[in-house]
Amino acid sequence: MPAKEELRLPSWLRPKIGNASEISEVQKIIKQRGIHTICEEGRCPNRAECYSQKTATFLLMGPTCTRACGFCQVDKGHQPMPLDPEEANKVAEAVELLDLDYVVLTSVARDDLADQGASCFVEAMQSIRRSRPNAKIEVLTPDFRGDRHCIETVVAAEPVCYNHNIETVRRLQGKVRRGAKYERSLSVLQIVKELDPRIVTKSGLMVGHGETVEELTEAMQDLYAVGCSSLTIGQYLRPSLEHLPVQKYWTPEEFDQLGAIARQIGFTHVRSGALVRSSYHASQTS
Repeated sequence: MPAKEELRLPSWLRPKIGNASEISEVQKIIKQRGIHTICEEGRCPNRAECYSQKTATFLLMGPTCTRACGFCQVDKGHQPMPLDPEEANKVAEAVELLDLDYVVLTSVARDDLADQGASCFVEAMQSIRRSRPNAKIEVLTPDFRGDRHCIETVVAAEPVCYNHNIETVRRLQGKVRRGAKYERSLSVLQIVKELDPRIVTKSGLMVGHGETVEELTEAMQDLYAVGCSSLTIGQYLRPSLEHLPVQKYWTPEEFDQLGAIARQIGFTHVRSGALVRSSYHASQTS
């Protein structure tokens, strides 16, 4: 699709600029502790805005993923890093220094680990709560290959919100999410609700891969049917020439339309916009 690849970035996709000193402060805290954020590893377009508000989404278990999704900037194709036994304490220290009351924990997929990293989420939550017992913690987990025990492990630690992104419509799963499955992702969210109905479940969709409004509506209905009540919808931005090309830049008006559809279906918390990402204003969508 050469013509599509040459499309100029629309004006509404220009990220907001945050205060340089505040951005530097967050980056310093993160780098000094040798921990990672999805903000940096995924080159999130909102990282300047979020850093200026002294918030970040912590990326557990290193910066290398065992999956090879066609949309994601996170490093892959290399041997994952050994687990850092002090990672949970380092994350908790960063949370304390940033004075966070709402924390988002995510991770790369670690299919190489026996529990796929479920225990790392729990350890991080426990460490954060020792220093900030009233902090609310949201988790954004991989699919754990649908392993109920892994999901149970994380749910038992009682996050306030359990997020797992379905990313795209059913038809495009194989192309966009290599190694993941549409029904498996739905089952993750369903299992969470079965285990603890009090936990808010959340998911995210990105547009720009060639999906239709009808297909997106079907995906929303499928998510709502398994108890998902919080939804984010954002524009896919191609990280490099090695990633999938953007098929379409959706307009602000179209994002408003998608948000209206989600609310009509029954979602209680919806963020729909070009630069919206899974953890964008997370405390307001859970």
